[in-house]
Amino acid sequence: MADLTLLQAVNSALHEEMTRDDNVVVLGEDVGLNGGVFRATEGLYQKFGAERVMDTPLSESGIIGAAIGMAVYGLKPVPEIQFADFIYPAFDQIVSELAKMRYRSGGDYTSPVVIRTPYGGGIRGGHYHSQSPEAYFCHTPGLQVVIPSNPYDAKGLLKAAIRGEDPVIFMEPKKIYRAFKQDVPEADYVVPIGPANIVREGTDVSIFCYGSMVQVALRAAEKAAESGWNAEIVDLRTLYPLDIETILNSVKKTGRAIVVYEAPKTCGYGAEIAATIAEKAIDYLEAPILRVAGLDTPFPYTLEYVYMPHPARVYRAIQDVMAY
Repeated sequence: MADLTLLQAVNSALHEEMTRDDNVVVLGEDVGLNGGVFRATEGLYQKFGAERVMDTPLSESGIIGAAIGMAVYGLKPVPEIQFADFIYPAFDQIVSELAKMRYRSGGDYTSPVVIRTPYGGGIRGGHYHSQSPEAYFCHTPGLQVVIPSNPYDAKGLLKAAIRGEDPVIFMEPKKIYRAFKQDVPEADYVVPIGPANIVREGTDVSIFCYGSMVQVALRAAEKAAESGWNAEIVDLRTLYPLDIETILNSVKKTGRAIVVYEAPKTCGYGAEIAATIAEKAIDYLEAPILRVAGLDTPFPYTLEYVYMPHPARVYRAIQDVMAY
């Protein structure tokens, strides 16, 4: 076992998959000699060379367009978009071309591109380096959307994504890139794309979350335990495809549901979770479904701590559903 941060786990997965499969290539801004702005690709250029680790111009549309072409011709490109906030210039390539390749060709072609991108707040990056655009991609059929919350899952999910045959938006919560370490197997393993993970068993309320919000929910659950409430924490891990079975089983057990995410509340991914629960498990609910989310404003700089969900806000939601 190796004691790794989430960032180191991503780097380890890339090293292993590029060693395992010569068709895996990496491209993006500063990913080569510099090793990436967060050092996620550190050491790859030195090990695999410029033909497989490619520094690109500052053109997100060009990066993804090139990756699509590479994938159609048999490569396994893993492009990096330096910050998720900069992914919008590539949006047309992603939703109009990448996501539709298998459908438009009647299954003759696919485009197994894994787009890695750091997302979310927590590093005082201001409104151009802190956004959470996951809902845009979950709304696009043909894409898988994966968000790990810990080093073990980050490595296993990224390896599974690279080995797959469909495009994946792999969003990495940069707030916890170096926040903590975890034992990660040195032997080969994958974490399947799809199943959620119950990180804390509970009986009184279900909290659904992903990315850096898992740690926030766990701290809120510890506070709730002091009041005698036992919260279950479900880490979704994969937003699309969604593990509906695990979500419904949890709600049927607890009768209460809270969704925590840091994107703006309106039309955020938590609304999909709430709607699914309302459609399929409303008879089991003992309180309204609550969302603890970011605010419906641009992401702030000086008031970042006010914008982002924190344990006290989640704890207040637990109080509300338990008192209903």
